[in-house]
Amino acid sequence: MKPVLSHPVRFADMPQRKVSRIRLVPDVGQLEALADRLDVDAFRKVLLDVELSPGPGRDWTLTGKLGATVVQPCRVTTEPVVTRIDEPVVRRYTPDLTTPEGEEVEMPEDDSLEPLPKVLDLGDVLEEALALMIPEFPRAEGAEDIDLTVQPPGAEPLSDEAVKPFAGLAALKARMEGGE
Repeated sequence: MKPVLSHPVRFADMPQRKVSRIRLVPDVGQLEALADRLDVDAFRKVLLDVELSPGPGRDWTLTGKLGATVVQPCRVTTEPVVTRIDEPVVRRYTPDLTTPEGEEVEMPEDDSLEPLPKVLDLGDVLEEALALMIPEFPRAEGAEDIDLTVQPPGAEPLSDEAVKPFAGLAALKARMEGGE
């Protein structure tokens, strides 16, 4: 899927001995499209400031900061919640990395390491980082917890202690030790 804000970078065309600085700022239409794509009410502003540094060897390092203001509904009250995001973004690209194949794959220790693409779209980096940083369950200030206790008429509601995995075994052990 093509990013809302496309900014392709060909590493072969980049200066090989100095840092390149790039800033992405989506316009109003792109902010609306990003909000639709990432399923939030709105983005008031989004800014990705990055530096692309060559080396070591044929590797490249992307470091920067993502800033955004996102509006989402509170998961309890549905009131709008405004969240400010200011987070670092780090990616390392290397031509020597192979993508593991198979049903079960062990995750690498360095989750910022990625295969070096011929063309890197910084719009993809922006969208991916933003999607990872948006709060999953935003809550309005002062929102009360909802009590979702349900039980049949006349029955006692389950307590937190009763739903623990070994609560039934503990009760059984207590009955056996008590001679019941």
